[in-house]
Amino acid sequence: MTRSLWTADDAAIATGGTAAIPFVAEGVSIDTRSLQRGDLFIALRGPNHDGHDHVADAFARRAAAAMVDSKPPGLPVAAPLVEVRDTREALYALARAARRRSRARIVAVTGSVGKTGTKETLGAVLAAQGSTAVSLGNLNNEFGVPLSLARMSADVTFGVFEIGMNHSGEIEPLSRLVEPEVAIITTVAAVHLENFESTFDIADAKAEIFAGMSGGAAVLNRDNPYFPLLVAAAQAAGVSRIISFGAHPEALAHLVDSEADAGGSTVWARIDGRDLRYRISIPGRHWVINSLAVLAAVVGIGADLEAAASVLATIEAPAGRGRRLAIDTPDGRIDLIDESYNASPASMRAAIETLSAIEPNRGGRHIIVFGDMLELGASSASLHLSLAEPILRGGIDAVFTCGTESAALQQTLPRRLRGGHAATAAELAPLVCAALAPGDLIMVKGSRGMRTDLVVDAILSLADRPRSAANGG
Repeated sequence: MTRSLWTADDAAIATGGTAAIPFVAEGVSIDTRSLQRGDLFIALRGPNHDGHDHVADAFARRAAAAMVDSKPPGLPVAAPLVEVRDTREALYALARAARRRSRARIVAVTGSVGKTGTKETLGAVLAAQGSTAVSLGNLNNEFGVPLSLARMSADVTFGVFEIGMNHSGEIEPLSRLVEPEVAIITTVAAVHLENFESTFDIADAKAEIFAGMSGGAAVLNRDNPYFPLLVAAAQAAGVSRIISFGAHPEALAHLVDSEADAGGSTVWARIDGRDLRYRISIPGRHWVINSLAVLAAVVGIGADLEAAASVLATIEAPAGRGRRLAIDTPDGRIDLIDESYNASPASMRAAIETLSAIEPNRGGRHIIVFGDMLELGASSASLHLSLAEPILRGGIDAVFTCGTESAALQQTLPRRLRGGHAATAAELAPLVCAALAPGDLIMVKGSRGMRTDLVVDAILSLADRPRSAANGG
């Protein structure tokens, strides 16, 4: 049975467009490469591409219909089209219509670090209590947020949407589109500094998430120095309730204690006056703190707190954001922590702390691969060099680096820790693979633009290599 997300009439009414041919769409897409059968394809125009050039391909991939601002040549007369004045405006109109028709309790998530993991975790714990719409992957920008909303069916119970930014003024219109009942700011830290004069300005930009709220609750990190600023901004926007989280003794979602091991952490917390003991199955103190944000949002949205806490033991880290993989090579096992999706000074320090807290297999070493942290502006060089101290304190055995700024970090470290350096991740990957030995525990992390995922792929491919001669191959 076809699930109706948008009919021809629904889409035409929402956008003010015209649909001459009836259709039923089960999803929405703006990219033919990821389009699924039954999707409504929206042909967006951009500076480097025009979605109208791909409408025929969308139909070849079994799209239910296409939304266009002019009919591309060569299509059949009976092609199911929604003709609109502007497809970008139409995408936003679909998003607003989806929000208006929904009774879902909506949470928006932002923050300098941890927002995707928090969004995914919150989506998973709420999905155990009711149908939940969650923005996929990193769909958190001016196109991703309206696309995620447009994909939300009318009958879901909860919605969780990530909102990102790298400039001031980006979050406010997206928050007004989402109209969250609860807004989470995971933390404020030094990211995108090339676009901001200070971290204070970043905090101010993150506070734009309150613009779309009418009452509701703000979930804020009590341990962050910008907590007072965010509280004041939330209250000025008319937010009804502040739910703080963290290790601070005054936090409403208060971390009492945690005990870490290789498989995650056991957490003791007091949340909204209730004592909880729960398990989170991802290593790292930052995951412990973000789990408090998740449970604080559960309180804010009015879902079942104890049930949500019980689900945390089943959560896996998203790909590229702390997922741990055991690689059984012909020579022996290597453990990999994949943090390759992105990097900032705060997340780099958290990654080093996480790595150093996990004991490698017998005879193994702690190894870390760093790619440059991008968009740090004039502070970039000093922020890269500042990682030497936590590396030394954490007892890391070898450090590999790639990129311009990381070269200076490599030279700052004692010679015994210098694993190797290359200009690019692709050039670094074979150096890393050649150095690995059974028992090693390796973490790979870097800004997305550095493509450190190539190093991850190379390490994963070791499982396919023949046994070395030293091991009797």
